[in-house]
Amino acid sequence: MANLYWEKQDHIALMTWDEGENRHNPDFVGRLLELFDEIEADREVNAVVIRSADPKNWSLGIDLQWIMAAIVDEKGRDDARTFLTDLNISFKRALTFPVPVIAAITGHAFGDGAIFACACDFRFMRADRGFFCFPEVNISIPFFPGMWAINRKAIPYHKLEEMMLTGNRYGAVELAEHHAITKACPTAEATVEEALAFASTFAKDRAIFAEMKRRANQWILDVIDREDPPLIEKLQLTA
Repeated sequence: MANLYWEKQDHIALMTWDEGENRHNPDFVGRLLELFDEIEADREVNAVVIRSADPKNWSLGIDLQWIMAAIVDEKGRDDARTFLTDLNISFKRALTFPVPVIAAITGHAFGDGAIFACACDFRFMRADRGFFCFPEVNISIPFFPGMWAINRKAIPYHKLEEMMLTGNRYGAVELAEHHAITKACPTAEATVEEALAFASTFAKDRAIFAEMKRRANQWILDVIDREDPPLIEKLQLTA
C-alpha cells in the first residue's frame, strides 16, 4: 500500500504523500480514498491540508509506466479501467468533501497531480521552486471531459486555455496573479504554514459546507459521471 498518512493538528487533518514523485496508480488512489474515509469519520476535523514529503515534487500525476504496461494485455486493461474509475472517485471526494480540502503545493504539480490540486478547494504554492504544468498536449494524452471541467473550476478560462494548449510550466507568482492559487509562498515550509493557518480559520457546519460544494460543483460531477465512462471503457487515452 502506498505510503500516504495523516495526522491531526488541533482540528486540521494534515495529509502527507510520501511516495517520492507521488505518481497516481491503484495503490496510491486506493490509499488516498481510505484516508478521506478516515478523516471524514473524525468529526473533530474542520479542514484538510495535503502536502508532499518529497522536497522536489508534490505530484507528477498518473504513473504512466504502470498504466501503459497495464493496457497491453486484456486483464491489464480491466485494471486500467478500474483505476481510472477510482481516480474519478478521488476527484469527486475532493469536490464534495464536507470540510475544506487545501493543497499545499510544495513542489512540482504536473498532469494529474495538477488536476487533483484543481479539485481541491484552495491551493497554496511555494514560489522559490517547482512548477505547475499540464503536459498532456506534449505527450499525446488528452484530458477526459471531467478533468477539463475540474480545471475550469480552479483556473480562469483564458489562462487555462493557454496552459492546456501550450503545455508550458508556470510558477506560483504567475498563478497567483491569475487567481489560480490562493497564495504564492516563499518556501516549502512557509507554504505548509500558510495553508495550516488558513485551514485554522474554518469551523463550518459540515452539512451546509458539503451542500454548498455539491451545488457549486454539480456540473463537474455530472460531466464526470456522464461523459467519462464511455471513454474509460474504450481506454481512449491517446489522440
